[in-house]
Amino acid sequence: MAVGGRVSPVEALRDSGDFPSLAGVMVATASPSGAQGREEGTPPRSTPRQLTMAMSHSPKKKVLVPIVAGTEPVEASVPIDILRRAGADVTVASAGDGLLVEIMYGVKIVADALVADCAAASYDLIVLPGGVPGAANLGACAALEGIARRHAQKGGLYAAICAAPPLALARWGLLDGHKATAHPLFMEYFPPEVTAVDANVVVDGNVVTSSGPATSTEFALALVEQLYGKGKVEQIAKPMLVRFGAGYNIKELNSVQWQCSGTPKVLLPLANGSEEMEAITIIDALRRANASVVVASVEDGVEIAALHGMRIVADVMLEDAADQNQTQFDLIIVPGGMPGAETLGGSEKLVALLKKQAEAKRPYGAIGAAAAHVLQPHGLLTGRKATTCASMTGLMAHASECENRVVVDGNVITSRGAGTAMEYALAVVEKLLGRDEARRLADDLLFFA
Repeated sequence: MAVGGRVSPVEALRDSGDFPSLAGVMVATASPSGAQGREEGTPPRSTPRQLTMAMSHSPKKKVLVPIVAGTEPVEASVPIDILRRAGADVTVASAGDGLLVEIMYGVKIVADALVADCAAASYDLIVLPGGVPGAANLGACAALEGIARRHAQKGGLYAAICAAPPLALARWGLLDGHKATAHPLFMEYFPPEVTAVDANVVVDGNVVTSSGPATSTEFALALVEQLYGKGKVEQIAKPMLVRFGAGYNIKELNSVQWQCSGTPKVLLPLANGSEEMEAITIIDALRRANASVVVASVEDGVEIAALHGMRIVADVMLEDAADQNQTQFDLIIVPGGMPGAETLGGSEKLVALLKKQAEAKRPYGAIGAAAAHVLQPHGLLTGRKATTCASMTGLMAHASECENRVVVDGNVITSRGAGTAMEYALAVVEKLLGRDEARRLADDLLFFA
């Protein structure tokens, strides 16, 4: 069935109903001359099976993900996270002058290398995240264009999401004769040489494109299937609790109205080993909803080495966030990931803030392992029902609601993990700012709630 007028990823699920497959995303069938006739000099086209077989002899798939000022955080972090889960050697490269890059919504990332220093390397896959003005900035990067052109001429796999297909790949002529998709607001920027397709993910030969933040997981798993096959997709998707479909569901018990006057102030603590997909998805969504989100480090410095290797720079140290004018937070959210959740659970300052939050009957929550390793051991779930990731349910005093993806019990909101992070963020926005704002945010993310 179609969702919001687009090709529904629900149709891409296997017979089990749980796992995505390229058999269900938009896979273009190329004629010998291409969709509109491939001209001399454009990249050769290969089928997904040919690409997978050709790359199967490489012991470690090498992936380049460039970022720049204005890159969309979810569209960058989700492919990086999922491709590294699959075992890929992912290089996050700055297309700017330095390794520290402030992408959209104030998220700060330390890249692994500069794009200019990656020219001599060979990659199995190049992935361009979107964002405004990030996609245009990538398209204007001459060094990246050179890398991408050489890669495409060798028949390499390349991909882009959101605004990046028209503003980067199409600008470089790398989509000529191909079918592709993009964010609905940028579809009109495709030149006549590209066949625009209204779909979540399009696979056409050695090119994969996708439409926006909420399709990032489907996009990333399509890339995993291209590199490693369907078995690897199932291996990753199941523990992540990936689900495709419209809308989100909240299991709410003991419903209360969350009190928030003016701009919501939200604290999100981080530690080394925190799950980057969970953290960045929540930060991105809440800042889109105009919440004031303070990202605070519990480590010795503001730079955090996240679970899957992303280096995130926090806004402040936790002690400074807590001490600044005796700030009162409308909400505290603790991300999961191990050993990050254990470290956060061992932070006396954070636990004190959470207990103060609970005593004042102000909202707080956790996702993934943080419910079991931060809230549960410190009595912050006493008399409350909650959910957590499947591997942690045995640590919960009351596990009766752990099959639910998002659980709200009074002022406590919990969720299961990386695959439920966007649903969790939307549920948080609904509780803080109302259903209408959550629906607006869902449309903005292309979640189609």
